[in-house]
Amino acid sequence: MTPDQYCQERAAKSGSSFYYSFLFLEPLRRQAITALYAFCREVDDVVDECPDAHLARTKLMWWRAEVKALFAGRPSHPVTQALAASLKNFSLPQEQLLEIIDGMEMDLDQVRYADFKELHLYCYRVASVVGLLAAEIFGYSDRLTLKYAHDLGLAFQLTNIIRDVGEDARRGRIYLPQDELSRFGVTETDLLQAHYSDNFRRLMEFQVERARATYQQAFAQLPAADRKAQRAGLIMAAIYRATLDEIVRDGFRVLDQRISLPPLRKLWLAAKTWIAA
Repeated sequence: MTPDQYCQERAAKSGSSFYYSFLFLEPLRRQAITALYAFCREVDDVVDECPDAHLARTKLMWWRAEVKALFAGRPSHPVTQALAASLKNFSLPQEQLLEIIDGMEMDLDQVRYADFKELHLYCYRVASVVGLLAAEIFGYSDRLTLKYAHDLGLAFQLTNIIRDVGEDARRGRIYLPQDELSRFGVTETDLLQAHYSDNFRRLMEFQVERARATYQQAFAQLPAADRKAQRAGLIMAAIYRATLDEIVRDGFRVLDQRISLPPLRKLWLAAKTWIAA
């Protein structure tokens, strides 16, 4: 199996909305974004699938060394070998790849967030940085597009947090800010026991409104000249926003199930958005 095949298989197996946005890209960009996505999956899985925090830190330390080896021309993992080809064509700063790992490591150090300001740093590292790297791969002519990419990454992560409230809580992580839980009268026990209430509904309405406002803020910053180049990001946004709408229609039943769109609907949204952009 070649490095590119490894990354392609990693992306396809994930079933992620991101995978559908890659399908319409030209080969060079598709190879690069698939390798970047596979890198994110690898380091994220270190934290999610390794119950021993010390071992997880050791593995993340290995990935930091591997990123440095990548930029020194000595990658050893299939993902970094695939990324090595991308470095010849796109600006993918070493510091940003390392910052993604920093974000994943935050899950080992911090499982509660006092307020949105604290949460924002986490979202920046695990999502906005990915958005900035993706924008480099997709291409742009106006640097305002980077502000769009930053905010779009944040909106994606806010959607993930809403979608995965129950699943994350069972893993011991609560990303909803503590001051907002308190403001709406929702306890950690409510989340763990999947206790639905009017208070929980109001809390989630607040979260959804913030996510939607962040999408709108991102779109407002995308220059018309770069809209076509950034179509892959717009496809992701269409799928994520549709997922958010499904969560609302389903009455915010995110504590005991994971709401997602069927593959055919994702593909339809991808094709529709690609043609319209």
